[in-house]
Amino acid sequence: MAFSPRFLEELMARNDIVDVVSSYVPLNLKGGSYWGCCPFHNEKTPSFHVLQDKQFYHCFGCKKGGGVVNFIMDVENLSYPDAIHFLAKRVNLPVPEEDRDGSEKLRRRLLDLNRDAARWYYDILQSPQGAGVQAYLDKRQIRRNVAVRFGMGASPDSWDGLLQEMTRRGYTKQELLSAGLVVQGKGGRIYDKFRNRLMLPVIDLRGDVVGFGSRVIDNSEPKYMNTTETITYSKRRVLYGMNLAKKTKRPNIILCEGNLDVVSLHQAGFDNAVASMGTALTVEQTRLLSRYTKELVLCYDNDNAGQLATQRALEILNNSEFTVRVLKLPNKMVDGQPKKQDPDDFIKAYGPDAFERLLSGSENGIEFRMAQVAGQFDLTDDQQRIAYASAISEVLATLENAVEREIYTVRAAQTAGLSPEAMQLEVKRAFRRKVNKERKAQERKELNPASSLQPQQRGLRYENLRSALAEEGVLRLLMQDSSLFSGQPVLQEADFSSPLLGKVFSLLWKACTEGYGMSLAGLSGELTPDEMSHLTSILQKPESTANAAQALTDYIRIIREESNKRNHAAEIDPLLAAQQKYKEKKGYGGKQA
Repeated sequence: MAFSPRFLEELMARNDIVDVVSSYVPLNLKGGSYWGCCPFHNEKTPSFHVLQDKQFYHCFGCKKGGGVVNFIMDVENLSYPDAIHFLAKRVNLPVPEEDRDGSEKLRRRLLDLNRDAARWYYDILQSPQGAGVQAYLDKRQIRRNVAVRFGMGASPDSWDGLLQEMTRRGYTKQELLSAGLVVQGKGGRIYDKFRNRLMLPVIDLRGDVVGFGSRVIDNSEPKYMNTTETITYSKRRVLYGMNLAKKTKRPNIILCEGNLDVVSLHQAGFDNAVASMGTALTVEQTRLLSRYTKELVLCYDNDNAGQLATQRALEILNNSEFTVRVLKLPNKMVDGQPKKQDPDDFIKAYGPDAFERLLSGSENGIEFRMAQVAGQFDLTDDQQRIAYASAISEVLATLENAVEREIYTVRAAQTAGLSPEAMQLEVKRAFRRKVNKERKAQERKELNPASSLQPQQRGLRYENLRSALAEEGVLRLLMQDSSLFSGQPVLQEADFSSPLLGKVFSLLWKACTEGYGMSLAGLSGELTPDEMSHLTSILQKPESTANAAQALTDYIRIIREESNKRNHAAEIDPLLAAQQKYKEKKGYGGKQA
């Protein structure tokens, strides 16, 4: 969606980036700019840098960066048009509606379609057609008021019930396909994706139905089925039940595996439960969670898959700002045999009070990992105890806090029946190995300066490093003082070896010549998040203003020299030009500027 330059200029002027960011992240003024802990990755030492004079942010840890629009897109999980509307509403600025490519119109149309489909599924559940699903809910002891709270519905046992109803309401088959509500068979026939299932609308934080989860009510397969990735739905970015859990008064959020676990926990009074949508915990989901809590309780099933999911989540959350605890569900004895159970099973068997006691006594993350390691060894056998000491030392070496390391080292020694001194020595060795490995990796990076000068994102790598470094310098000088370009031969986008840098120069130069403010935030609608992050990393680099005019002359000369080489090689020998391009990709593109 395109917005007029004048409108965007006014929007950026009213939404100062420090004001906007500080409403999400505590910022401290240091050295003329602002610093805080990054909201986009887990860290305890601030590396998130906000420059008020340049109106952009950059994280030296995860390398994300951009202007105020990019920040809102990421922190609020919004599309570009929605971020614009969000900022406009924040300052009571009317938005001129314009949608040249139709993407925003399609997105709104699909959200309307999802809403109407959810209401239709809900009505089916209340009708005789939904009797089978209602019987399933009764069997699962899910009360009607809870089903209503979650907007549950039923898809009928027919091939095209939803298709017929939604087309009757004016939606096209293509829109139904784009929303993931119908599928097309090999013969071209279109039919409903969800049939004879309990329907669970996935509702985002703004109340929009972005997709659906579902479960069969018999023994057919697949048991669970979710909406595929669409323009409105990305499973990496949503959490089932978050629209309700964000209102909880409890101090933490419980992270479960299944949607019905969330429903059962809410029904039992634990309104702080959410679930990921058929995927392991993602970084995007942790960003969403961090807006509402700093304490997470992992409550996955106690089977092998659940334990593996817990370990993966702990890896993502290791050394994060979250306090992480693990709630371990005990096995249930059935006919004298232990049986795995999920939160829904436990609450039905033992009640909310028993779950509350488990919740209060849940382990922290490192305790869970230590128990997992200990369970892999027979600690009555000497050789197994030695192997355990080696394995647990690798886990404890990941703890950055020395006091925390010492506490759990002593506990590990007690578990294995070893002296604390022996275990401490083993952990120190493991920690040194970890530090040495990280140091060597950094040294290898420093010994290859060409590699360190390349963009972090592989898709943005420079083909001609000498030219690209000069192109970066041109952009920095253009942003610092456009008057330097007076009297200089104007570069063309085709002169740039990097398509991204050429595109950015063209956009900034157009804004300059047309009298608009050259703002990095103004490029948010033209660049991808990765491109914007790379651009902020370029503008972070120092650029002396003392000899800026001479530097600009040198930069332009280098860019033209390299451009002429490319053009000349292409004219003389296309094969030679292709070989030179391959060498440049490998980092042999000539001397640095």
